[in-house]
Amino acid sequence: MSADRILLTNDDGIDAVGLRALRDALADDYDVVTVAPTGDRSSVGRALSDGVTVSEHELGYAVDGTPVDCVVAGLDELVPDADCVVAGCNEGANLGSYVLGRSGTVSAAVEAAFFDVPAVATSMYVPGDEDWWRRELEPGEFDHAARATRYLVDNAVDADVFEAVDYLNVNAPIADDDPAPMRITRPSDWYGMTADHDGNGGVTFDDPIWGRMNESEVPDPVGTDRRAVVDGEVSVSPLTVPHGVAANGALDGLAERYGGRDSRD
Repeated sequence: MSADRILLTNDDGIDAVGLRALRDALADDYDVVTVAPTGDRSSVGRALSDGVTVSEHELGYAVDGTPVDCVVAGLDELVPDADCVVAGCNEGANLGSYVLGRSGTVSAAVEAAFFDVPAVATSMYVPGDEDWWRRELEPGEFDHAARATRYLVDNAVDADVFEAVDYLNVNAPIADDDPAPMRITRPSDWYGMTADHDGNGGVTFDDPIWGRMNESEVPDPVGTDRRAVVDGEVSVSPLTVPHGVAANGALDGLAERYGGRDSRD
């Protein structure tokens, strides 16, 4: 095994069933130390606190903070010898480019990359209507996610995967009786967020993709993360962290003409 010690975190909270499912899949052969939020901190992105309260927990450490707080505290202080970070398993998918920056699960993996530590962010698609998140999930329903994560932790480092990528974003279908194949994907670039006045002085937001998460309506081709999950496959997107810089002659020209305090001429 190329990794011996794993820092396990999530954004659903240290007592979430998905985190326990991943820990159970890894703990037999790895030294797994959990550094996870005390409660649900979903969709906080890369939010970082000024400081956090840390308490001992039967699985490791419970942090009164965000997933990024957990990774910074973990890799720089609590578990500095961790060879790999695993984030998840999130109860709900993290699919599409526009979602990645919002996800606490994915943000934990992104933060690990800045420490030069390989990371896997794992989420599970839970089918259903807009109340899907109310579903009480059983540990066995995370089997596809747990099996895929274990496989990647076992093999990806030795295969030099992390020589070219910073982290893997894994999304699995909810487990059933059939094994789920694995597909290497790219995040979907489909975007459909809407905003509407609610008539009471507020604005409500809607992401219509959840009403289209079926084979006939999902707006994504084969090769994207969302299509793979709808097709019953485990999606693995190999991703990099640093923001890319693109050459731009027009911007170069603007910079050359910049005159300081008043650049309108």
